[in-house]
Amino acid sequence: MSLKTSARKAVVITLGKRKTAKAIAQIRNGIGRIRVNGIPLEVIQNQIVKWKIMEPLLLVDESVKNSIDVDVKVSGGGFMGQAEAARMAIARGLIKWTEDETLKLNFINYDRTMLAGDPRQTEPKKFGGPGARRRRQKSYR
Repeated sequence: MSLKTSARKAVVITLGKRKTAKAIAQIRNGIGRIRVNGIPLEVIQNQIVKWKIMEPLLLVDESVKNSIDVDVKVSGGGFMGQAEAARMAIARGLIKWTEDETLKLNFINYDRTMLAGDPRQTEPKKFGGPGARRRRQKSYR
């Protein structure tokens, strides 16, 4: 990343979605702080969630990681859906911030769901049964 590109941009805002979770990431010049809903990433207790959110940052150069601050606001869904939505928002923001095509290819080769969303949603419940597909059993005897 050149000095010219980082001085030109003040803030990059990107969106990530997974199931019903939505994440908005703001990337700006800084010292390498990452916050999720105002909480520093280092403080998050669940290790799986923490590493899932950090995945795009591990694939980026150390110089880029230490020169930006990332603020992510996540809502909806469960904790894993929120983690994957935050991961997608951060990855998209890093590509937009660096404008680097090789970084985009690295993300796609590592895991395509970092950039391309997963369209699967839960099927809504219908009448006549306890769930989306299950029906009440019949007994004729």
